[in-house]
Amino acid sequence: MPIDLRQVAAVSGQSGLFRVVKPTHTGVIMETLEETPKTMVAQARHRMSLLDEISIYTTDEEGTVPLAEVFDRVHEKYGDNLPLSEKPSNEDYKAFMAEVLPNYDDDRVYVSDMKKLATWYTIVKKYVGFTKAEEANTSSESEEATAEAEAPAKATKKKKA
Repeated sequence: MPIDLRQVAAVSGQSGLFRVVKPTHTGVIMETLEETPKTMVAQARHRMSLLDEISIYTTDEEGTVPLAEVFDRVHEKYGDNLPLSEKPSNEDYKAFMAEVLPNYDDDRVYVSDMKKLATWYTIVKKYVGFTKAEEANTSSESEEATAEAEAPAKATKKKKA
């Protein structure tokens, strides 16, 4: 159940997640992922992180696991209902993380990171959603085919003498 996090971002100092709408000269136009979306411009002074670029530290040879893969594991294991109570303790978050990603690095993954993971998963599940693996593969293959088709067309243009 792949998920596309390339257009979803977190902005430091702002709560919640944002969808990247389009770039501007001074920053990026973003829209909140809420019931009533609000638009804002994230400027250079805002620290923005695309969720697609975030990973969780692990103790195996790889060293990290992409956030999208962690979200997929949570989705496969729990679906819509996370096993966290209304006011979970630190131990609840650690148990949740150990079930989802047993080899996470408990020295470098803090409880605050686990809280963000749970909060972000809830937002992404509600406003972005998960797709079937076949659909994701088909869309990425069609994007690659389109890019390959455009590349030779650009190469055949000749300069005027």
